[in-house]
Amino acid sequence: MLAVADSSPLHYLILIDAVEVLPALYSRVVAPPMVMAELSHPHTPHAVQQWIAQPPAWLAVHQPTIPADPTLLNLDAGEIQAILLAQELQADFLLIDEEDGRRAARQRALTVLGTLGILAHAAAQGLQDLSGALIRLRHTNFRMTEAMIEQLLRRDAARNRPT
Repeated sequence: MLAVADSSPLHYLILIDAVEVLPALYSRVVAPPMVMAELSHPHTPHAVQQWIAQPPAWLAVHQPTIPADPTLLNLDAGEIQAILLAQELQADFLLIDEEDGRRAARQRALTVLGTLGILAHAAAQGLQDLSGALIRLRHTNFRMTEAMIEQLLRRDAARNRPT
């Protein structure tokens, strides 16, 4: 499975030391150059800057070749490139958190998955403890509601319940 990543999921998975679930979940993970630039920005946390300075071999960087249409111009450059690249490569998933970007991606029939969805998927595959990951995520500036957390933990508990 091919996943194209926007900066936010990479950023937060790096911060909570869970980024290695990506190559375990997806056979290919690709990011556009603008996402790499966003992760290298001086205001990005040091841990993210260090990680992106020497990205792992499993993260490929590709420039989209299809032009952006005007309906994407309200998004930031990384989101635009990630959406275009996901379209171009016919990605199985676009990893993106921002609501406007998710909406634009869905309008293009892309399957979107955010940081929370990635963590839930990883937990379902036995790759990550969801509760621990959510605790670590709470110590960042990631925005999530208590209702979202409770829903994810309920689903995880139901999945782990002996039959």
